[in-house]
Amino acid sequence: MKAYCLDMSGLSNPLEFMPEDIHQSIWASVADLVKAGKFAVTAEIYEELGHLPGAIGDCIKANEANLQLELEEESWDWEAYLVHFESLKTKYASVISEYNGNRKNTVGLNDLTIVALAKTLGLPVISSEKKLNTLQESEKRQKIPDICDKEGIVHMSFNDLLRAEGIKG
Repeated sequence: MKAYCLDMSGLSNPLEFMPEDIHQSIWASVADLVKAGKFAVTAEIYEELGHLPGAIGDCIKANEANLQLELEEESWDWEAYLVHFESLKTKYASVISEYNGNRKNTVGLNDLTIVALAKTLGLPVISSEKKLNTLQESEKRQKIPDICDKEGIVHMSFNDLLRAEGIKG
């Protein structure tokens, strides 16, 4: 059963700072979550995740069906997802990187797919992004946690995931 929506940064950043060869038990436990179907991703995020190296990358490639929710599948409300995605694109057009000269440090369309998926499924988003706008609102920059906060979606870090799943190194 799906429990989390996963952004690429939710695994890529921790993998960089917690390599599999040093933190084997943690990554083996994360692989077990992948195999158990706990993560939901969009096609766009799955494509990004396919570039992860090592055993976790191999696990992701071997478990596409456990991760990726396809449009027009009867097992989930993909029509609501499309409505949420279109709404988010309109609502946050002023901060979407692709619409603003590929501005850095702001949300991209792939990021919005995972937020829309989380909104559709009522699940938290796991990413390694940090809120940019803790003291004041920015009209030019928003990250996944900022959008999640505005949309009433729980945002979790990799460490939050480990704690929630009782995974210890």
